[in-house]
Amino acid sequence: MPRDNMASLIQRVARQARLTFRGPAPGPGFGENLHRLQQLLNEVRAEDLRLAPRGPAAMPMPGAAGAAGTAPPVSYMHICETESFSMGVFLLRSGACIPLHDHPGMNGMLKVLYGTLRIACLDPLPPSAAPPPPGPAGPRRRALLRSRQLYTPASPPCLLTPHSDNLHQIDAVDGPAAFLDILAPPYDPEHGRDCHYYRLLEALPPGADPPALPREVWLLETPQAADFWCGGEPYPGPKVSP
Repeated sequence: MPRDNMASLIQRVARQARLTFRGPAPGPGFGENLHRLQQLLNEVRAEDLRLAPRGPAAMPMPGAAGAAGTAPPVSYMHICETESFSMGVFLLRSGACIPLHDHPGMNGMLKVLYGTLRIACLDPLPPSAAPPPPGPAGPRRRALLRSRQLYTPASPPCLLTPHSDNLHQIDAVDGPAAFLDILAPPYDPEHGRDCHYYRLLEALPPGADPPALPREVWLLETPQAADFWCGGEPYPGPKVSP
């Protein structure tokens, strides 16, 4: 059952996000404000945004069908956006994946609302004189695969910064999932904050045990995958004025 304070909770999250990311760079009080934002975000539940977990095939997305008439694997509910941050909800169909991508110069916070996500986090590494492994032609970069963890509504928010966990891959595990997402500042190609997609150059041999993490990997920059696109849905929750 929705809590009586649900409107004030998501409104407080937005106002705390504005307070946390109001400056051009982390300054005095940033750590304290970020911790407070984490605490508030950790309280948010699906019912606070008037969301309910959906069945494996139930993902209505008005006007968002792909070229073949199929529903998109991922949908986005816009909540609010300012010059300093954006906030919304991503909904993933069962088995959907948001491919490995970066958040250049951006901070981010992700809180699972329902379902289970597997999130792989990587850090970019400085260029190296060592040659990359053989593979397709294209821009390469070194990265540190730091973690690959499962997140549920009981998990604390997943955090990213401009220098740590800045590259993410997000997979829905064992059913549909949804998460509340804050990015600060928002994507803006005109100011160098455009999204780039990557894939790992090396793959594990069949039957191999997962290697220990963290470990260094090579990434190949790729276009957005043909089987990934993001549709839109109206946000059903309480109105937010950041």
